[in-house]
Amino acid sequence: MVPASLIEEAARAIAARLPLVALTGAGISVESGIPPFRSPGGLWEKFDPAVYASIEAFRRDPSKYWSIRGDFIRRLDDFIPNPGHIALAELERAGLLRHLITQNIDGLHQKAGSRSVTELHGSLREIFCLACNRRYHAPHIPPGTPPRCDDCGGVLKPNTVLFGEALPAEALERAIQEAATCGCLLVVGTSAVVQPAASLPRIARGNGALVVEVNLERSPAGAELFLEGAAGVILPRLTDALRGSIRLRQSKGTRHGEDPPRNL
Repeated sequence: MVPASLIEEAARAIAARLPLVALTGAGISVESGIPPFRSPGGLWEKFDPAVYASIEAFRRDPSKYWSIRGDFIRRLDDFIPNPGHIALAELERAGLLRHLITQNIDGLHQKAGSRSVTELHGSLREIFCLACNRRYHAPHIPPGTPPRCDDCGGVLKPNTVLFGEALPAEALERAIQEAATCGCLLVVGTSAVVQPAASLPRIARGNGALVVEVNLERSPAGAELFLEGAAGVILPRLTDALRGSIRLRQSKGTRHGEDPPRNL
């Protein structure tokens, strides 16, 4: 278990380096029952993504993608945010977390209450028809493998980035801007090896930001402070400690960050 002294040290360091931005990866959702893609036993170990999840393969035969993802998409409402997601939402409501960048496509951050979110890889919640662009909101989609549009019969595709597709330009631009202008980047549950998200900690450090990592094992993110453990365990403790550090700084008449924290 991470000692309280290290949690408090991280909280003091973050409080001194606001504004805070978070970058999350698959690790934060594992505790909600969503398996990661790349870890041992993950989806891409069982199924070759070039065959099942590339944009070229989807165009050739979308049934392959839907055969391995359809059941999950139709069960999206079964998955709920864990204490890690909730802690980040609380930090935002308290005015301590300016923005959240996620590599995840499960929508659990928004379910937890986070509002200022950039989804780098899109969202499984958003399903659209490739022919007429009609929009559906998962899990409420037509049956079939692949499912087809009720209006025109076109194939439906989740609004997520498949292998071979570029990230949404607006999302990537926002993520880079947030990393370049934060005082502290909180890296949670990501392997920090998948580009371009993996470059965000480097961008933050290059602009003088502190990088703090919460993960089961240290990643290549280059964090100055590393808190080893599950996000659902560490983040609530860090949130409580950060609130305490902010209160202490305010009681001493010191204010940091772009906006005064609220709801502490």
